[in-house]
Amino acid sequence: MLLALALALAQETWPQFRGPLGSGLAPDARPPVEWSESRNIKWKVAIPGAGSATPAVWGEKIFLLTAVENGKVQRFDVLCLERASGRTLWRKTAVEAAPHEGKHDSNTYASASPSTDGKILLAPFGSRGIFAYDLEGNLKWAKDLGDMKIKIGFGEGASPALHGDAVVVPWDHEGDSFVVCLDAATGEERWRKSRDEGTTWTTPLVVDGQVIVNGQKRTRSYDLKTGAAIWECGGQVMNPIAVPIARDGIVYCATGYKGHAVVAIRLSSKGDVTDRPVWKRSDTGPYVASPLLYENLLYVTKERNGVLSCLDAATGEPRFGPERLPGIDTLYASLVGAAGRIYVAGREGTTLVLKHGPKLEILATNKLSEGIDATPVLVGKQIFLRGEKHLYCVEE
Repeated sequence: MLLALALALAQETWPQFRGPLGSGLAPDARPPVEWSESRNIKWKVAIPGAGSATPAVWGEKIFLLTAVENGKVQRFDVLCLERASGRTLWRKTAVEAAPHEGKHDSNTYASASPSTDGKILLAPFGSRGIFAYDLEGNLKWAKDLGDMKIKIGFGEGASPALHGDAVVVPWDHEGDSFVVCLDAATGEERWRKSRDEGTTWTTPLVVDGQVIVNGQKRTRSYDLKTGAAIWECGGQVMNPIAVPIARDGIVYCATGYKGHAVVAIRLSSKGDVTDRPVWKRSDTGPYVASPLLYENLLYVTKERNGVLSCLDAATGEPRFGPERLPGIDTLYASLVGAAGRIYVAGREGTTLVLKHGPKLEILATNKLSEGIDATPVLVGKQIFLRGEKHLYCVEE
């Protein structure tokens, strides 16, 4: 019995910011529908410092990043928690330093999310460095890529992508922007490509041998092995944050600050495809929250608001929306889905559970006592919600 449980846990993962498929979907999870501070909370533990990084889960371990104020400096910490109880298994300080720039009031100094493949744990702290540990907390390598100059001092937040033996790091800022590929085992640089972009906060998508990085000027695809340009597409708007998502040979990119754009592009494209996307919409698009691709439906929010649209992924045609989501005013956490349901967590502490489908149907409204910026994590029969001060494990 214990061996069967251990094997089941070993197969349950949320290895990166956007989950096991990179789309926000957890196809094998069966998470709860209803909870509150007094219902279906398996455990709740205080997390030191501040951070909006989404936790990563591998088997029986949870990994998360935080920045703890220590006088005039911040201590950038990596935590490993026991999934069954929430107790701390280990805690490592990656670096202690005074940030060279400030941040937006809604941002933190630990906003980039960790990722793991079961062999290494990638802990990105942006200008403070990227750190790779084994799952027992032993440092394997560290990489310093310099200091970013972020637009209007809003602070950093883009997460690297860990894919096979490669780590792809986006470095878009107000200085010399680039994307770089590192060896996952050693941290050594494999290739680096300059980018004609200002500040973005978007995480790369690696799919079908391509590295896709969204941008205000261009969405660009690079060859994962060489960094060679494959295709590019214009049409996004300011301050890209949402992560590209892909399915059935199509990649979807979205932005929603001072304008709106949702663009579908063929992965088989070559060269400049600005004038020949699969489809494009300019009436919706998220500022912070990444969309969710669930089967043939694309769920997209508008700006930072609790307003949801459901689009046909093949055509871009609306299936419902825009619809105002009750109880959710501001949205930073990305959308996630499992078991025929959509989970939408707001900054006010409300999480709506919606029925997956072409009609808006609210299954449950769940309220916690603190706001949620980090994306919910759906693993097995559990949901992990990182609030302002605590990590919650929700389980029936």
